[in-house]
Formats: sequence, C-alpha cells, structure tokens
Amino acid sequence: MGIIVLSIAILPILGVGGMQLFIAETSPGTKPEKLHPRIKETAQRLWGIYVLLTFFETGFLMLGHMNLFDALCHSFGTIATGGFSTQNSSIANYSSYIQYVIIFFMFLSGTNFTLHYFSLHGKFKKVFKNEEYKWYAFILFSLSIIITFILFFSRDITFEKAFRDSLFQVVSIGTCTGFATTDYMHWPVIGYSLIFFLMFSGGSVGSTSGGIKIMRHVLLFKNIKLQIKKIIHPTAVIPLRLNDKPVSKDIVTNVIAFFIVYFITFIIGSIILISSGLDLDSAMGGVASCLGGIGPGLGSVGPVSNYAEISIISKWTLSVIMLLGRLELFSVIILFSRSFWRK
Repeated sequence: MGIIVLSIAILPILGVGGMQLFIAETSPGTKPEKLHPRIKETAQRLWGIYVLLTFFETGFLMLGHMNLFDALCHSFGTIATGGFSTQNSSIANYSSYIQYVIIFFMFLSGTNFTLHYFSLHGKFKKVFKNEEYKWYAFILFSLSIIITFILFFSRDITFEKAFRDSLFQVVSIGTCTGFATTDYMHWPVIGYSLIFFLMFSGGSVGSTSGGIKIMRHVLLFKNIKLQIKKIIHPTAVIPLRLNDKPVSKDIVTNVIAFFIVYFITFIIGSIILISSGLDLDSAMGGVASCLGGIGPGLGSVGPVSNYAEISIISKWTLSVIMLLGRLELFSVIILFSRSFWRK
C-alpha cells in the first residue's frame, strides 16, 4: 500500500506520473478495477480499508487476552503481510483462538482490497464471481485439507491440531505473511514440499502480499489452454477471457515475461547461495521466500531459524532479491530505462 502514497506524494515532485507505479503495485500485466476515477481518492479508500482491518484485528486479538502493544504489532504484521512478531516463537505460544483470528485476517490481507470495498458496499456478486478470488480461496483451502490429513496420519496429534497447524502455515505462506506456529521442516517430505511450491503462488492482485500473484497463474494457465485449443482448431478465433472480459495480448505477454524473469532470478539467486556454502534446500527455500517477501524458507532458514548465520555474500544477494521481489521486478527494471523517465 505504501507505493500508492509514494506515487501520489513524492513522485509528482520528480515529474513522474503516479499511475505507472500504481499499476505496478496492483501488479503489472493486469488492469486494476478502479474504485474511483481519481487515483488519490482511490488510495484514500484503500487506506481506509487497511486501517479498518487493522482496528478490527487488534480488537479481536485483545479479546483473546493479548495486550494492546502485542495486538497492535501483530495486526500491523498481519495486514501488511509482514509477519513480524514480538515473540521469538512467532505465534506458536498463543492460544488457538488467537491463531484462528490471525489466520482469518491473513486471508483477508491476501485478498484484493477492491473486493473488500465492494463487500462493504454490498456488492457481493462481484466478489464471488471474481475468478482470482475463487482460485485463491480454493488453493489455500484444498492444500490445507491435504496437509491436514498428511499430518493427522503421520503424527500423534488431534485432527483439530493437524487442521490448525496446516491451515495456519498454508495461509501464512500463501499470502506471503510469514508467521509460524510450528516447524514444518519436521513434517513429512510431501508436507513441506507443498509449502515450498506454495511460496511461488502469492496472494491476490491489489493486496498487500508479495509473490507472483494468483492472477498471473490464472492467466498463464488460461493461455496454455487457449494455445492447445488453437492447435486443435487452427482457424478458430478464441479470445482469452478473465471475469467474462477479453484480455489483451499485451497483458498475456507481460505475464509470460514476468514468469520468465521471476524464475531466472530464482535460479541465479539459488546458484549464488549454493556457491556460498548453503545446502540445496536452504538455498532454494531462502531465495523463494525472499523473492516472494515471505520470511521463513527451508532447511537452515526454516520457520524456527533465521538468516543470521548465512554468509555475507548470501545476505547481500537475498537483500537484492527481496527488493526486486517486493517491487515486482519490472518496477525496478524500468527505473533503468531512459524511455520511462522521458515519459
């Protein structure tokens, strides 16, 4: 959300239009649904929703006997999908009630904020017909159920505990928040492997989460399906549609380019970290986590560890990767383009 304020208050002074980076924040390659024709008023409405969510989460956490300071800090960490806790154990030592509250608000924070605006105005049809939202909810819920059964049948825990641990970690990683209630590196290999792949999903376009974003995945697979149809019916004219609206070829090209740059960055970063002495799991997990702005990775940088012991080269590499990932790659790349500054 901060990039919206930056584009309104700071960039005009430099002679740079605000709309370019507003579009970048709501993910390049997709056109954000405007809540209002003026970007300033749109930003104000989105910030209002942001503050409202923070207020409600703080209140619900305090109902679970969390003090005001901790409740505020955890609300800030949740709504911003930052994942910072006031406790070394993150959320692990808090009650199940508090964990479920944080799960709920992590899910909301990974949802497109324009959908919250529509919900507040009673436009629920727009919310439930949104393809990205449906896939976002389906992916998080289905993976949570799968991992729940994996944990229940492989560990001596109750079904509720397995469900809560699974749901919390899946929503936390899927929304790029980074809170943790358990060490998923102690799960069966299939369990933390699913967590690793989830690091490449990201939340929704127009949310505070990082990562690739569900919208891009939807467009990529729709394009693959479209190309298969064109091979079978070469003379057919079949438009790619999203939410019952045609999607331009430029947007699809941008999405494909983003995937290519994203995974090239992931591969190069992993090679550098492996060369600096990290094992394969830690290197790949660390790069995937930092590129998505998540926090916990795999191996020695897992949910109960941190990045303190990795080499200086690895720290510098991951610092650059975090910056690139959070600004969605192209937002940084275009700063080195003369044509952008001419505009």
